[in-house]
Amino acid sequence: MDPPLSHRLPAGASRLFPHHPQPPAPDEHPDFVIERLLDEGDSADLRWLVARFGEPRLRSWLAAHGARRLSRRSRALWSLALGVEGPPPPAHDLWPL
Repeated sequence: MDPPLSHRLPAGASRLFPHHPQPPAPDEHPDFVIERLLDEGDSADLRWLVARFGEPRLRSWLAAHGARRLSRRSRALWSLALGVEGPPPPAHDLWPL
């Protein structure tokens, strides 16, 4: 039996996980799914992400993990969009964008 649609990634989102034979299950790997969709997702992916996890969960994730796991550009965008002031980026930030 397949999980409900809200518990599976949108069909087009599998392109964001090219090195995985099966896209990760959002319930089993929520941090990885949130990271990849916030950093590279399109509007359909992001609508699904907000509907699936909710803005409070995304704010919490961004505050806890955004400085290390998102590009500087994505981190700046989502900090503004979600109203989150996270920790400063690491001093050894190798990927400026």
